[in-house]
Formats: sequence, C-alpha cells, structure tokens
Amino acid sequence: MKKKYNWAILGCGKIAAKFSSDIKLLPNVTLYAAASRDLEKAKKFAKKNGFIKSYGSYEEMVKDPEVDIVYVASPHSHHLEHTLLCLNHKKAVLCEKAFALNKKEAQKMVDASRENNTFLMEAFWTEFQPSFIKALQLANSGELGKLKMVRSDFAFKASYDPASRLFNLELGGGSLLDIGIYPVFVALKSLGKPERIKALADFAPSGAEESICMAFKYNSGQMATLASSYASNSSIQTEFWCEKGYVRLNRRWFTPTTLSVWKDTSEKEEVLEYNYKIGNGYQHEAAHVMECLDKGMIESDRLPLSFSLDLMETLDRVRQEAGIIFPGHDDKVFG
Repeated sequence: MKKKYNWAILGCGKIAAKFSSDIKLLPNVTLYAAASRDLEKAKKFAKKNGFIKSYGSYEEMVKDPEVDIVYVASPHSHHLEHTLLCLNHKKAVLCEKAFALNKKEAQKMVDASRENNTFLMEAFWTEFQPSFIKALQLANSGELGKLKMVRSDFAFKASYDPASRLFNLELGGGSLLDIGIYPVFVALKSLGKPERIKALADFAPSGAEESICMAFKYNSGQMATLASSYASNSSIQTEFWCEKGYVRLNRRWFTPTTLSVWKDTSEKEEVLEYNYKIGNGYQHEAAHVMECLDKGMIESDRLPLSFSLDLMETLDRVRQEAGIIFPGHDDKVFG
C-alpha cells in the first residue's frame, strides 16, 4: 500500500485551486493545509477546496510537522524566498514555474535542496502529459527523419493593468516568464540548449515585456522559432518539422491535447487523441513527486534540477538579448 502524503499549498490563487482539484484524483494524497498571508483567504480556500487546515502565515505552515510536501504557487518573484523557507524546514517542494527570476536565484534553491537533503522539483506539468511525451517520441524516433525545426507559440489578449502580476515588474511581470517559458521549454526538451539566440521584445507602459519573438540556432543546423504575447491571441500550437514529415501538438499544446502527424508518403494527417477529460493534467506531476519520495530521491529523474537551471540560464540569455530587466533582481546578474 502506498504511503499517503500530506500536501500543503503556499499561495492560494487560481493555479493553486486548479492544482488542488487535480490532486484530489490521486489515492495517496491528503489535502492537508492551505497557507496565505491573509488568514481569511486561506480559510476560504481551504473550505472551498477541501483542505483540513488553514494558516495565515507561511512560517506557521512550514512549522507544522504533519506537512510532507508544499506546492509553492506564489508569484515567481517570491519563489526563491518561499522555496528556501520550505526547504530549510525539511519540507519537500514542488515549485511553480518560472522556477525563479534568474539562474542565480534558481541555483540558491538547488543548493538549499542539496544542503537540506530535501526534495525539490519545478512544477512543469507539460513534461508529464501523455500527448507531449508521445510528440517528443515521434519527433526524435527517426520515423519522420531528422528533426530540423521546432515552432512553438503561446499568446492571449490580456487587459492591461500595471498592478497585475502580468505587467508588474516587481512581480517578474511580462509574457516571457509567464507563458513564453513554455515554448522555450519545448525547444530545450527537443533540441537542447542553443548555441545562438536572437530575440526582439515589445514593452507595455509599465516596462514589462508584452510580446517577444525568439530564434534559437544550433551547431547541428537545427533551429527553433518561439513566441509569446499578451497583446494578441495565437493558435497555441507546437510543431516539430522533420525531414520526412511533421508532428503538431494542437491547441493548448502544453495540456492533454490531440496530435496531428503527417508523413511525406501520406495524403492526409493522422490525428491521435489525448485530450481526455479527467482532471486538467496537474495530477501527473504530483504523482511523480510522490513516486520520487517513495524511492527516497531528492530530485526528479524525469525533470532534474540541472534541466531547471539550464532553462533559467536560457531565459536569462533571452532577456539579455531582448533588454528585459527586473530591477533589484538582475543588478548583479546582468551588471
């Protein structure tokens, strides 16, 4: 019989509610505690989502000996602070992306995990989606010839509010770390770290980047074209272009979705169905975290901390190229 784990939520926002709804589907999960800096907000979240306890401070929550795993769902500007708090109290952490604001912060989180011998993983749920796993397998199998190009986008029209997390530089605002991280993720997963990066960004009045286009070039001759934006809608698709065909992850490609596969010997695309309706897809990453803990691991073998550091390094390179700066955070990184 599997061990049952007590999960706690740090940061009671929309993503935390979706995550909580999905982990209810897992038999070895207890929805144990919800924590916010506002006790009333924590109580409402706990009641609505089925948690046993609620805390009005994160410090109180991490001191609870019954907490096994903390899902950090605060803005990414606070991931370093909140992850260190949990790790230093020996709580396993699943931290939302972006992992941090830059690689320097991410490295501190990784170091704390190793110093405390305590589990840490970035909550990149796409890694664990059956449709994404199948698409990568097809693109890299050789069945369609060599993978030559990756094209990926994620954009939606957002109402401008300089105080919102989307446009507030103090919170790490801008499309890149919020949604552009998805196309960058898929490029790294399929092609690795690029040798050359070109990027162009457009900025909102708050100074936060609103739209960005990126081009990655590899010494192998492979390339990636990536984009994200709050200024317009996009198809939200990812395509793997190969010598003898292509694979396309269809709309909302980062969630459970359909795949379209075309071979140069075929007259039409083949569609593979993966857009099942059980949960939103967050339960897969949570199940993996608990499997790792069952084995006594302090990092994932599917999404290792080295990958999260590579991802943050690549995002840092993109931001340098595009002129995206987070005041007070990047001074000693880009200075």
